[in-house]
Amino acid sequence: MTAPTTARETILARIHDAQALAPASAVDIPRDYRTDRTLPAPDLLELLTDRLVDYKAEVHTCTADRTPEVIAAVLRDHSARRIGVPPGLDPSWLTAYDGEVQHDTADISPLELDALDAVLTSSAVTCAETGTIFLDASPDQGRRALTLVPDLHLCVVDLSTVTPGIPEALSRLTPTRPTTLISGPSATSDIELERVEGVHGPRTLVVVIRTDV
Repeated sequence: MTAPTTARETILARIHDAQALAPASAVDIPRDYRTDRTLPAPDLLELLTDRLVDYKAEVHTCTADRTPEVIAAVLRDHSARRIGVPPGLDPSWLTAYDGEVQHDTADISPLELDALDAVLTSSAVTCAETGTIFLDASPDQGRRALTLVPDLHLCVVDLSTVTPGIPEALSRLTPTRPTTLISGPSATSDIELERVEGVHGPRTLVVVIRTDV
């Protein structure tokens, strides 16, 4: 290599030299994480609700048969008259909703998504300990843009998909699927420690937990 003339070239030259001296080798990474911790359903529900509320999410619980009723009530309370849904969402969930429903497709632009009042999706797995909801782009959850652009995300979580901790949650996911992690409404405190919501995603997160599924 020629002699470096700038700080950038100096840094790159040192990286090059270090790689030549210590070629990369396979590293055995342990994967025997604990994945068998369990909690009784009432404890999971209490822990998850506590974490979600602490994140400033709105939480509702219901039985499976009341899902359409609760969804319609939430959307009505938030004046959501035009919502987006992923293509594989259970159509029975919308039987009590009387607003306009936009079924998402790949050719719907971010500007069109931004014009929606809300988005309604299911979920893949949820971690009670951290209050984190995992979406894996399954047909009932949709593409990432659908859940990041609209200002309100109404997410349905089945208690049967809730795990105590992160290792248990990850063990239920397929690593090759695109995964989105949601821990409360989008928020940042980067500027003078002032909390600002809706910067990187929905300003409002509403979670409906179905307790008997």
